[in-house]
Amino acid sequence: MYFAALLARTEDGWEASDTELDDVETLSDLADLAREATPDEDTVFVLIEQEDSWFGLVRVDGEEDPRIFVSDAAAAARSAYGELLLTDELLGREPGADDGPDLDSLDLDGTEDGESEEADEDEETTAVGAVPHGPVGDGRILDDLGVGEKELLGLDPNEALAEIAEALGASEVLETVR
Repeated sequence: MYFAALLARTEDGWEASDTELDDVETLSDLADLAREATPDEDTVFVLIEQEDSWFGLVRVDGEEDPRIFVSDAAAAARSAYGELLLTDELLGREPGADDGPDLDSLDLDGTEDGESEEADEDEETTAVGAVPHGPVGDGRILDDLGVGEKELLGLDPNEALAEIAEALGASEVLETVR
């Protein structure tokens, strides 16, 4: 189950709105959607979570490039919404690089050469590409708002968005759209 919302900081405080991401195809589209949430160039967060699995934050400050944090890249990579956030740049890959090895060149069994299961697991991790298990992105995305990197990295995916909203003083407005 997914939840996605926009959280915009305005002169009057935080405003939250539920958002549909079905028509969003790229990170650029997501940033444009966030920018439309406020008439000024205020800070806007796109909050995304997949229950029991991962959460992601996209911070858009005016026309600046979006800043991204994803709590578990490998889990997010298996999600359509997660794929929006996991850009080549975020994952440290060359833009447009091949997403994985040529399937025709893979030894899918791996046992003909007497390799151990442990070696097979290592190859599988490498074959998946550069999508690490664990957090990726800007861990300092909320520093100026009172949530440090250590706190962000320690959040449980099931409670993360609620805890972030509480730290920002926006828990009531976020709950109204949940």
